[in-house]
Amino acid sequence: MAVDRDHVLRSAAALLTRKSTATMDEVAKSAGISRATLHRHFAGRDALVRALEALGIAECEAALDAAGLDDGTAADAVRRLVREIEPAAGLLAFLYTENQLFEGEEQNAGWTRIDDRIAALFRRGQSSGEFRIDLTPAWLTEALYGLLASGAWLVQSGKGAPKDFQHMIVELLLGGALRHHAPRREGS
Repeated sequence: MAVDRDHVLRSAAALLTRKSTATMDEVAKSAGISRATLHRHFAGRDALVRALEALGIAECEAALDAAGLDDGTAADAVRRLVREIEPAAGLLAFLYTENQLFEGEEQNAGWTRIDDRIAALFRRGQSSGEFRIDLTPAWLTEALYGLLASGAWLVQSGKGAPKDFQHMIVELLLGGALRHHAPRREGS
């Protein structure tokens, strides 16, 4: 019986996004295969995480393409990006915590490509006057990643409604947490 590698990866991603400390035995069980079969495809946890990284990068790049980052306003492009990336948010939240993916010389160039594309979107929004210029595009990019991961964890924990994911992330990122009061009128 042939093992569907994509099924194994997606099963592993689903499990690890809920339980990042899952063992290889638990990963194999979630995919409906034996641990030996899992090890034939992935020599260990590091190999599995690297394969999940490749999947996460591919899904991010597909979301970036689907979002049409150069179309319309930058704010609308951010909204489309959050909508397109939402299905992969849980996997990205897991990957975000895997420090070995972002340290040293073995960092996958895919992350840099993704960072560059998102930073360019924020730079475009700053140039057009839509976004604040006191926050760097790199800062805004990392803030987006943090909000996506936090949103995914919130939904998975049951503390947040899936239907609120996009709205909450976009509004907090673009609007900030400060309440903007109406200007006081003379004599008030």
